[in-house]
Amino acid sequence: MFGTLSMFLNTLTPKFYVALTGTSSLISGLILTRCSNIPWNFPPYGLADFSLLSVEIHYCVFLFMTECKVWRNPLNLFRGAEYNRYTWVTGREPLTYYDMNLSAQDHQTFFTCDTDHLRPADAIMQKAWRERNPQARISAAHEALELNECATAYILLAEEEATTIVEAEKLFKQALKAGEGCYRRSQQLQHHGAQYEAQHRRDTNVLVYIKRRLAMCARKLGRTREAVKMMRDLMKEFPLLSMFNIHENLLEALLELQAYADVQAVLAKYDDISLPKSATICYTAALLKARAVSDKFSPEAASRRGLSTAEMNAVEAIHRAVEFNPHVPKYLLEMKSLILPPEHILKRGDSEAIAYAFFHLQHWKRVEGALNLLHCTWEGTFRMIPYPLEKGHLFYPYPICTETADRELLPSFHEVSVYPKKELPFFILFTAGLCSFTAMLALLTHQFPELMGVFAKAFLSTLFAPLNFVMEKVESILPSSLWHQLTRI
Repeated sequence: MFGTLSMFLNTLTPKFYVALTGTSSLISGLILTRCSNIPWNFPPYGLADFSLLSVEIHYCVFLFMTECKVWRNPLNLFRGAEYNRYTWVTGREPLTYYDMNLSAQDHQTFFTCDTDHLRPADAIMQKAWRERNPQARISAAHEALELNECATAYILLAEEEATTIVEAEKLFKQALKAGEGCYRRSQQLQHHGAQYEAQHRRDTNVLVYIKRRLAMCARKLGRTREAVKMMRDLMKEFPLLSMFNIHENLLEALLELQAYADVQAVLAKYDDISLPKSATICYTAALLKARAVSDKFSPEAASRRGLSTAEMNAVEAIHRAVEFNPHVPKYLLEMKSLILPPEHILKRGDSEAIAYAFFHLQHWKRVEGALNLLHCTWEGTFRMIPYPLEKGHLFYPYPICTETADRELLPSFHEVSVYPKKELPFFILFTAGLCSFTAMLALLTHQFPELMGVFAKAFLSTLFAPLNFVMEKVESILPSSLWHQLTRI
């Protein structure tokens, strides 16, 4: 038998080895590509499913090219007074280039218009918002202020040059004075043509931005009631500018005041089925429901007597929030460390979870038993949505692109939270490994045929050694006549 095997190996042509190696590598590569791109929370695949491999490869390419919409973080920090201070202390950059580039695009959209070239200060600031170098932007802002009282120049200095919130607030107050004058002038001329209308739209954006940041300065400096009044006034004055999501700033400030009735009133207006949801809305609604029962909640007592109506409402609200953003509980329960939130967030993603928990963890801790209730119930959400990428319970299926987008928004030193976890079936791993092993053996046999023949002989002799030993023992025990009859059979 060994001679026949050796003769067979020696008679194989190089074309056979090339074909075998190529085929095995191709199959292995396709399987691993499929594994890395397909979310393995789908129902188990069978052998027949591999006939759809080419279709799924095109599907994977389509999913990879799909872009997730990112949103401006309504609670974003100040670059000079907060992000840069973190860099000075730790030596780490809290913002990614992608995140800062999105902010530059936002600034150009909100703070510039087509008529800026007619005004020298605004023309300088139009170039400043496109400048990548922070020092060059700051220098351009000072140059613009030498020509005129420019609101956007004060905004840039408040955001990037001021090293404390107090300094930033002073600069924003100067920006407010200049911005209100521009707004009143453009308001009178807005109906005189398209250019005037665009200028008025820009001046409106500038004024709203300044007032919102002044309210955030007041909140950070401990003047929370003043901040709440400023936010309410701003929402009444400009009710249509929902793109700034000022109601999320208001919710956080009201929670700090423990004005839970006012929080509920804001939620009643914005937690509507026709409006886009956010982690702030869903988890704040869950916190209010949990607050009604969390101080007396006991998992042991609940398992004995069942959940009351109020407890059931709280658990359902938590499940709703977790389904919307499953990354938040690990940060609230301090199972995962927090970092500074980015300037942009991806709804339902890890970036949104960080932004929410960074500001709202203190509010959950303040409500007695709320974190305990969350700890006992949040994982029950996943039993209701076994295949979250296919079908949701209260929301749309979970988007598949969140991991890729979050890796662009969050710094490299942060371990991005991934949902759902990708689990590769054993059959896929076994098949990929077998194909790779076969390809390696074919290549070695082609390169070293004699050595591999010797190795094959040694391997087979070792493999059959126990069987030969058993056969010898059987021959020695059984009578020769009986053994002869058995071999004949």
